[in-house]
Amino acid sequence: MPASASSFETVPVRAPQRPSQDKALRVTSQSFADGATMDNELVFTGCGGANRSPQLSWTGAPSGAKSFAITCFDPDAPTGSGYWHWLAFDIPASVTSLAAGDGTDQSPAGGHSGYTDFGVSSYCGPCPPKGDVSHRYVFTVYALDVDLVEGASEQTTGATLIFQMRGHVLATGSITGTFGH
Repeated sequence: MPASASSFETVPVRAPQRPSQDKALRVTSQSFADGATMDNELVFTGCGGANRSPQLSWTGAPSGAKSFAITCFDPDAPTGSGYWHWLAFDIPASVTSLAAGDGTDQSPAGGHSGYTDFGVSSYCGPCPPKGDVSHRYVFTVYALDVDLVEGASEQTTGATLIFQMRGHVLATGSITGTFGH
């Protein structure tokens, strides 16, 4: 019998440390509702989708926010350590939304993209193993107290970005989509 996401423990991703502000960001999307199934347009091409990043908006950034970072993480991937689908950082504090498709650009909203587990520096949509249960895709927005994440580049991986943001996270907020096939 093949393994499924439900037969493994899932791996949560947490902020590099507790945000320095108690107020959470409110993250919404016109592309999917929180907890809902993501449309094929957002799914990776290798799984029959168009690989278009979702529209995202966020509100409630604390004063002192100088930039934002965004990650998309699948905690249900059968890897033992989850799977990074998108990393974007150095997004100016004046930006409070990304249009659908902005994640395919290596410089979304004037920021930069990091290195996903797909081996590219841009958005890569859901693509769980066929027959697996639906996976969760957690999109997290981080409000940071720095303009630029020091040392981050297009080769920066998810774990490294989380580490590099350590000590600079003012607030976070998330929205989760699901997908299975």
